[in-house]
Amino acid sequence: MKKQNLIDALYNCIAACNTCASACLGEENVKMMADCIRTDIICAEICATTAKLVAMDSSFAKEMVALCQKACKECGDECAKHDHDHCKKCAEACRKCEDACKTYAA
Repeated sequence: MKKQNLIDALYNCIAACNTCASACLGEENVKMMADCIRTDIICAEICATTAKLVAMDSSFAKEMVALCQKACKECGDECAKHDHDHCKKCAEACRKCEDACKTYAA
């Protein structure tokens, strides 16, 4: 169950990060959103790799989950700085994924 909860949180986070990055590109001041876009893309990639490794019960899963937890925290912190709805939703998904990583690793 912990494994499936983590995988679900990872895929929700990937979707939120991709949605946020795409929406940020449509914002009036895209340059101001550069760090948000960058962390969204990185977080989504790390979450995707983590989901694959966890699903395969890889010997690298534990380390990847720890890295993912860190990436989700960083992305959540960055998105939380912005008032856009897509950023707030992404920050929330990142926090949930960060928590799922902690629970899985415990």
